[in-house]
Amino acid sequence: MSLIDIPCILMRGGTSRGPYFNAADLPSDRDSLARALIAVIGAQSALHVDGIGGAQPTTSKVAILSRSEHDWAEIDYFFAQVNATRPEVDFSPSCGNILSGVGPAALEMGLIEPQGDTTSVKIRAVNTEALVEAIVETPNGRVNYTGDARIDGVPGTAAPIVLNFMNVVGSKTGKLFPSGNPVDEIDGIRVTCIDVAMPMVIGLARDFGVSGYESREDLDAIPELFEAIERIRIPAGELMGFGDVSRSVVPKFGLLAPPRQGGSVAARYFMPWSAHPTYAVTGSICTGTCLLAPATIAAGIAVFDAGSPVTIRLEHPSGMIDVVFDYAIENGEFRLNSAGFLRTARRLFKGAVSIPAE
Repeated sequence: MSLIDIPCILMRGGTSRGPYFNAADLPSDRDSLARALIAVIGAQSALHVDGIGGAQPTTSKVAILSRSEHDWAEIDYFFAQVNATRPEVDFSPSCGNILSGVGPAALEMGLIEPQGDTTSVKIRAVNTEALVEAIVETPNGRVNYTGDARIDGVPGTAAPIVLNFMNVVGSKTGKLFPSGNPVDEIDGIRVTCIDVAMPMVIGLARDFGVSGYESREDLDAIPELFEAIERIRIPAGELMGFGDVSRSVVPKFGLLAPPRQGGSVAARYFMPWSAHPTYAVTGSICTGTCLLAPATIAAGIAVFDAGSPVTIRLEHPSGMIDVVFDYAIENGEFRLNSAGFLRTARRLFKGAVSIPAE
């Protein structure tokens, strides 16, 4: 068997992990690209034993970077979700956790030059057209990975990476509420179909027979929960204009419950066929907007201070994720100016990954 070596950086981005590639080193057509990424991750088997994936949705992700021709952005970030259990690739979503590593990876690849002790990297998330500024520490012209910043779901501390998201309302559909309603009733269950950074269907945990405080492992052990989610998610995908989503990870799914750890709300995120161990960055922007926008499914259960900017704290299975929202409500209409995060990332490996030439 002959092999091809593809340069890559294996990076933890936020609470996710995956290889980061320069687009110039990969095939340009989608079919060939998908086959290459399946081989990289090892998605031919559920354990990813013949690749560098981690056999979980959060560790089967790929970032593909290139210099951007966008008027504002410097780096284009194209995301691919390799299926954790099947040899399939979904190019429709984006991932904010993996985006945490885009600034450092772009600097490591030489796609952008450091600017001083900190470097602002302007990123276009190609999958959703979101515009994101990443602020990365670069003392002495090198990416710094060591620091005191801590995020729930990741052991230890690391250098902070600040992400400021803009242009994320209607990321895939062009509408805050793609169905035209802040609340829809599907099969007798009330949900909010919402599109901000990541299209989601959001319901109340109690309507799906769970408390909303379960661990990821407990949720994954309830097959009837995922059957109930799909009974709602699939027709919701039709309402949102996505067609048949039975084999697509978009829209994602979220469940809410009243907070009990001092946060704004207890929230659980589904990818969608397994529970997330923490909470997706893009999903937290969407969920936070659901809390802030008038008349959604979250009305009456969320706790947060009035006014803007405001910090929304989502309680997830591993702790909290905080999002700072700059927003306004004018004549009953919600307008999001920006959403900001503190994340961390770490380079795990820099070299080349080998895949079969065929």
